[in-house]
Amino acid sequence: MTSLLSLDKRTYLVTGVLNNESIAWHVAAALQRENCEVVLTSYGRVARITRRVAELLPSRTEVLELDVMSDQSVDALAATVERRWGHLDGVVHSIAAAPPEALGPGFGSTPAGEVLDGFRASSYSFQQLSTALAPLLARAPGGGAVVGLTVDSARALPGYGWMGVYKSALEAIARYLAMHLGPSGIRVNLVAAGPIETVSARGVGTFAALAEQYERWAPLGWDRADPARVVGAVLFLLSDLSRHTTGQVVHADGGMHAVFGGVDPAAGSTASRPDATAG
Repeated sequence: MTSLLSLDKRTYLVTGVLNNESIAWHVAAALQRENCEVVLTSYGRVARITRRVAELLPSRTEVLELDVMSDQSVDALAATVERRWGHLDGVVHSIAAAPPEALGPGFGSTPAGEVLDGFRASSYSFQQLSTALAPLLARAPGGGAVVGLTVDSARALPGYGWMGVYKSALEAIARYLAMHLGPSGIRVNLVAAGPIETVSARGVGTFAALAEQYERWAPLGWDRADPARVVGAVLFLLSDLSRHTTGQVVHADGGMHAVFGGVDPAAGSTASRPDATAG
């Protein structure tokens, strides 16, 4: 029986795989289970780690060099993909970086150079990578897809500092990319994930407190140790099911973005609240 996702035998580029806890790793694994060819990216010394965790995926995959702080590296990646595969069906952008002092209380004192470096890595790279790969995505049968990972940027999140700003910028960039790339048949969307325990998340001092809020109050419950809760939304946006969806932010957070934390959603109702590990 053909999968409704219609991902069979397609080729996807997935960035940001640091270990097998990362959302990007779980997306890559899910794509391979749908019989897709997956290509990963990494850079410098980190590439050795990416290659090791790539061996834990269901199928073998290649790891290409990509340093989003280098225009030449982005162009070289596009040229390599053009030469080897000729087209791409989709790209997953899971890249974000900021110096520790740019998070939390350092918001008001982070030097401009470090702020701008974080913006380039976390926000501008989404535009740069999407634009560089657009000619390859435009050749995808049925249209190419770009999916980025973000957080709930509609609110200021304690502890996120400049990273929260970068995610807000990412959302605006996604809207403009959707407008500019739509005529080429390329759709651009974001998934706003609830708090998932990853290496990056551990760099946010308030992560545990935020995760507790989600696990306590999200209408569908939440589990910070379950990346699969985010993967489904990414696969949907990469698939033909989202062929007419672009410029959107899909929240995969148990519904937390829609409610006010601190009030029992079952209060005043005879309905019971789902268990925190349900969903």
